[in-house]
Amino acid sequence: MDFDYNSEQIMLRESAKKLLAKECTSEHVREMVHNEKGYSPELWNKMAELGWMSLLIPEEYNGSGGKFLDLTILLTEMGYYALPGPFFSTVVLGGLAVLEAGTEAQKAEILPGLAGGKHMMTIACMEKEGLFSPKGINLWADINGDVVTLSGVKLFVPDAHVADTIICVARTAKVEDGISLFLVDAKTEGVHIKALDTQAGEKQCEVVFKDVKVSKLNLLGEINKGWSILESVSLKAAVAKCAEMSGGAEKAMDLVVTYAKERVQFGKPIAAFQAIQHHCANMRTYADTSQLMTKQAAWKISEGLQYEIEASMCKAWVSDSYRK
Repeated sequence: MDFDYNSEQIMLRESAKKLLAKECTSEHVREMVHNEKGYSPELWNKMAELGWMSLLIPEEYNGSGGKFLDLTILLTEMGYYALPGPFFSTVVLGGLAVLEAGTEAQKAEILPGLAGGKHMMTIACMEKEGLFSPKGINLWADINGDVVTLSGVKLFVPDAHVADTIICVARTAKVEDGISLFLVDAKTEGVHIKALDTQAGEKQCEVVFKDVKVSKLNLLGEINKGWSILESVSLKAAVAKCAEMSGGAEKAMDLVVTYAKERVQFGKPIAAFQAIQHHCANMRTYADTSQLMTKQAAWKISEGLQYEIEASMCKAWVSDSYRK
């Protein structure tokens, strides 16, 4: 188990640093957060040209055929520079779901556009109960022949306002685990999207499905077996989010150390005081451990090994450490 990056991964990391350091300054981040779209189309296109959206997509769908560990390298840098936008919802949530459960026809239709940065996606899962479990899914999918009618409301759907395709998590049977996933064109009649007010300005939406009709061919995976797909995608997405958080923790560490060296009190920099050094040492420990645990989980996913325990440990540790 070697966590050192190879030459290609180092190049990927350095190119990400170079672009984001220039295009994702704190001023640019504020502009992106406060504009209606929540991202910069110009920066998005540059990211697409560098192949960031295509990283996990196989070459037969115009992708790069990279590994999950490669993706976490990008996400760590995105976390460091606090990049807003639909990359996570498109590449991680939507992309992984189609890769894991899509038919060949669905992959051929969606993945090339996603790889080129021309197609955005998201997953609509949460409802008013706020439960991430089959019990929390009440949006109903009525299947009549080859037509599926979706009716219900989804909340906190990331980046739905710019998504081309929404993966709708719906109930297709009254038994608890009777959950299925459907690909829905965001412009379909009956789909109503409204941005929600959020404290940090992240773009989360309410999506109302009012008798939305889609083809049964839009079923992603098997009928009544959608929850297992969602669990798999969500656990991998948790590791991806940990990569973002570990990057953010590294940025916080850099800011704190720089300030401690510059701030003078009692005639010397506060970094000279042992109490401040202890806090910095604790932050360094939290940041390094978060990076290591994220790499371990991502490496196991990349190698096709059992990763569930490592991913759960990573999620528990990094989410707590990030706040500290």
